[in-house]
Amino acid sequence: MRTSMPRTVAAAALAAVALTPGIAAAASPPTLGACAAGELCLWDKAGFKGPRHTYELAGIDIESCVALPEGSSAAALANRTGRPVTTYQSAECAETGEFQTYPGSGTWEPESPYRARAFKVWER
Repeated sequence: MRTSMPRTVAAAALAAVALTPGIAAAASPPTLGACAAGELCLWDKAGFKGPRHTYELAGIDIESCVALPEGSSAAALANRTGRPVTTYQSAECAETGEFQTYPGSGTWEPESPYRARAFKVWER
C-alpha cells in the first residue's frame, strides 16, 4: 500500500496540472509560422496569426527604412533573410522608440515586445 499511495498522489497532481487552463498549453512548444528561406515574414497578430507580410532581399533596399503598409503593424516575425534585421516601433525607423535586431540565420519571434511598424535589413 505504501508504494501505491505516492503514485496515486503523483497521478492526481499530474491530472490537476493537465486540467488547469493555461498550464498544459504553456508546456507545448509554439508552432512556427511559415516563412521560406530568404524571406522576412511579419504577422499582424502574436503567435504567427493574422495576415502575413513577406519581403525578399530582391525587393528591399539594404540599410534603408522600410515601413509596413499604412495602418498595419506586426506582432510576430520570422527572419530568414540571412542578414540581420532591425524592427522599429516607429514607422520612420526612429531610435527614440523601441527597436530590436534579429539575426538572419533563422529567427522566429512569436510575440514581439512592441508593435513593429518598420524594419531595416543590414548588410552584415
